[in-house]
Amino acid sequence: MLEIDPMADWLVVLSALLGGGVAAGVFFYLIGRRVQRRTAEAAARAAAAETERLLGEARQRVVLAAKEELMQAREVFEEEAARRRRDIERHEQLMEQRLGGLEERARGLELRGQALAAQELEARALLEQLAGLTAQEAKQELLRRLEDEARNDAAALARDLKEQARRSADKEAKKILALAIQRLAPEATAESTVSAVALPSDEMKGRIIGREGRNIRAFEAATGVDVIIDDTPDTVVVSCFDPVRREVGRLALERLISDGRIHPGRIEEVVDQARGEVDASVLEAGEQAVYETGIKGMHPELVKLVGRMRYRTSYGQNILEHSKEVAWLAGIIAAELRLDVQLAKRGALLHDIGKVLTHEHDGTHVQLGVEVATKHGEHPTVINCIAAHHDDVAHESPISVIVQAADAVSGSRPGARREAFETYVKRLTQLEQIAGEFAGVEKVFAIQAGREVRVVVTPNAIDDDKASELSEQIARKIERELQYPGQIKVVVIRETRAVDFAR
Repeated sequence: MLEIDPMADWLVVLSALLGGGVAAGVFFYLIGRRVQRRTAEAAARAAAAETERLLGEARQRVVLAAKEELMQAREVFEEEAARRRRDIERHEQLMEQRLGGLEERARGLELRGQALAAQELEARALLEQLAGLTAQEAKQELLRRLEDEARNDAAALARDLKEQARRSADKEAKKILALAIQRLAPEATAESTVSAVALPSDEMKGRIIGREGRNIRAFEAATGVDVIIDDTPDTVVVSCFDPVRREVGRLALERLISDGRIHPGRIEEVVDQARGEVDASVLEAGEQAVYETGIKGMHPELVKLVGRMRYRTSYGQNILEHSKEVAWLAGIIAAELRLDVQLAKRGALLHDIGKVLTHEHDGTHVQLGVEVATKHGEHPTVINCIAAHHDDVAHESPISVIVQAADAVSGSRPGARREAFETYVKRLTQLEQIAGEFAGVEKVFAIQAGREVRVVVTPNAIDDDKASELSEQIARKIERELQYPGQIKVVVIRETRAVDFAR
């Protein structure tokens, strides 16, 4: 049944007011619109209800599908978990079995270790009883043998390394030294501590002595030399350890003899003149040596000291000639090795400069040479050449090594040096004593004028490796305790002989 709301009453009133067809048309239009709206609302409500129903059904289907999938996943998870539990249980059983086996093995090893310890104690006691050594003594003996083996191995290795280095260096070194020596072959010079002065007649000896010996006393006091007048015909001898004073005495005596006027006043005058000439000749000799070796810019005081080397000798070898020879050799070697030739020559010429000062100052010629070179501003390399040419200090450059090698070549060549017979015999005796102090040495022979020492050892006490070590020890001790020119070769001879007789 259609329901009429208050709007219809209002319309009825309106139609009554308006009257006629217009009111009726308006009425029916409004009624239609109302019915249309209500119909649409009813359709919408039906559609919403249908949609709600469909959503409920879809929701139920989704929930059911999710539950089914969840159940399937749970089943899969439970199956996988069950499988892993079974695997874990199986692994646990295996681990338990293995642990049981390891415990058994550990107990077995422990028992075996105890048994071995007991056996070791028994064996050690038995060994100590048999060997007569305690465990500590046996350990020390073992360490001693290991130390001997290590020392022998080290000696063998050192010998091999030295031999390899020698083979690789000998060829080039020999070539350079041979070239230097071939280009330089000066005369061998030797001087003594006396100078002989020829006299026109034997009666001149009396005039030299003078009344009651006043002339000879005045001469010796003015020059510091000894005048030896003996039975040698027409000759007197001027003797002095200082070659400069000896030269002054020789010149003065020759002038006095040629002049014929010999008395104390004239002696002092002539000695002063001779001393001035010797000083001039010293400076001239220094300048000539510097010029010949090609050295530039040397301090005048050093030049004067170089000239004084003309009147100094070492084992009979003139030091100035020796220094020039060393300078030439060092220069040639430095040129071959592409080093500083000027520094090499400078260090070589000054390496023995301290020998002209040893009569006036305390200290070795090396110390005095370093002091005077440092005082006059020489190059540090030159100072090191002076300080290291006898291995007193370490070599700081290859040039100092070259100077040392050139010094050894110049001093050890045949005819370069000589020494007094007593000194020579004493040196040979000391050489044999030094080598004979080592254990295992049977005989020692110094041969080749002390240039070589041969050491015969007991074969049972010294083996081949120790023989090489012994030669090095002897050489180092000779270097420390003995002074000698050049170098000394140490040869250790070990000979084993097996002798039997056929009967």
